[in-house]
Amino acid sequence: MFYLFMRGLVKVLLFLVNGKAHYENKEVLPQNENYILAAPHRTWWEPLYLAVAAGPKKFAFMAKEELFKNPILRFILVHANAFAVKRDNPGPSTIKKPVKLLRDTDLSLLMFPSGTRHSTELKGGMVVIGRMAKVRIVPCVYQGPLQLKDLFKRKRVTVRFGEPIDLSDIKKADEKGMQVVEQRLQSSFDQLDEEIDPNFHYEAK
Repeated sequence: MFYLFMRGLVKVLLFLVNGKAHYENKEVLPQNENYILAAPHRTWWEPLYLAVAAGPKKFAFMAKEELFKNPILRFILVHANAFAVKRDNPGPSTIKKPVKLLRDTDLSLLMFPSGTRHSTELKGGMVVIGRMAKVRIVPCVYQGPLQLKDLFKRKRVTVRFGEPIDLSDIKKADEKGMQVVEQRLQSSFDQLDEEIDPNFHYEAK
């Protein structure tokens, strides 16, 4: 209930700040199954738009361990389906926790495989999680303001979803297997960006 309340509140706040966002190609989102929603990380408010755009599906997401030290923020994160991750030294729970959520709950997983807004390198953890949980990866991209001041100027925000990527043909989560998935995912990101705006080019600020 807390997650649904927070998503509803966020949806209203985003509308008040920026106006109506454009959510494209939602019909490709899997129905009655969990999945990993993957996107290139471009802004700190981007996850809010993605969680709203993919509704009514509910999501869990990873958050760096340091954020859980504040008791108030910890309460919000835990009840919003977040779980802590040690980014500098990730342990087995980094994989086990999301796999269990995908298998045993109605929560899908929101991930940014690059791991940071200032990196385009895709990480292999998503591939391992997807294979172990036997779920598909849905690529999506955010195009819109990259600076907070531009968000308040009501510049257009667009989130577009791509066709789900099946991992069943990836036999091993080794370097070769991860490379194949990364190529598929990056190709999907590039295609989605072009479909929204052929002239779009992202540069980390």
